[in-house]
Amino acid sequence: MKISGIYIAIFSGLCLMVILIFDLLLMPIYVRMDQGRYMVNVTDKKLEYAQKILRSEGYRSLVSDTLFSASYDVGMVVDQYPAPNTRVKEGRTVRLKIAQAEKMVSIPDLIGRSLRSAELALNQIGLEIDTVYEEYNSDVPSGNVTWQYPKGGDMLNKGMGLHLTISLGVPPNFFQVPNLFGLSKKKAVADLERAGFKLGKTFYRQNEDLIPYTVLDQSIPAETVLEKPTNIDLTISVLDMQDIFNQMIK
Repeated sequence: MKISGIYIAIFSGLCLMVILIFDLLLMPIYVRMDQGRYMVNVTDKKLEYAQKILRSEGYRSLVSDTLFSASYDVGMVVDQYPAPNTRVKEGRTVRLKIAQAEKMVSIPDLIGRSLRSAELALNQIGLEIDTVYEEYNSDVPSGNVTWQYPKGGDMLNKGMGLHLTISLGVPPNFFQVPNLFGLSKKKAVADLERAGFKLGKTFYRQNEDLIPYTVLDQSIPAETVLEKPTNIDLTISVLDMQDIFNQMIK
């Protein structure tokens, strides 16, 4: 009888232990697991339909971000948080990112601007430079834009790029006459020699509107492109006839 009582006590103790383990450890885990649900996938669905699905599943929805893109239909859900198939509590607010039509901006006129200036102007409105070509162009200083596509004033989607052509300046073996107006005679001569030309004759003319002893005129207009260098005559401003005489006898 004593042995039977011991077995009964041991068996009862084991049963109690199993009950306690189930009640204290396994049951809370089971309950916690049952508290969450797997998030439904509403990406690639129209906003109205996605919201309807979320409401039917007991979730709230909030449009928290926008993607401007031509890759998706307008109003399409392109992303969500929490992500699909993650475990969340019922009643959770789901944040949605919605596709919208790309914004269009007016293209600035870049002709004559430096490449850096053109790049900054485009970046400020959400555009960029796609391709840069180069050409010799005596009418536009080296490094500046001579051509652009699309042209200034056209509309273009944000994020798109423009094609530009940049001047390389005067073609090789050609000479471009510098602009000497308003320069001192010394500075004008230095600019002529730097461009491959030489000073020809010097004339003087009375002129009270300009600073004395600066260039009034030049025999070949500025920006003229020549195949070979030549002498260029200058007309220098002076204050009065006596000043002209003094300059001529020097």
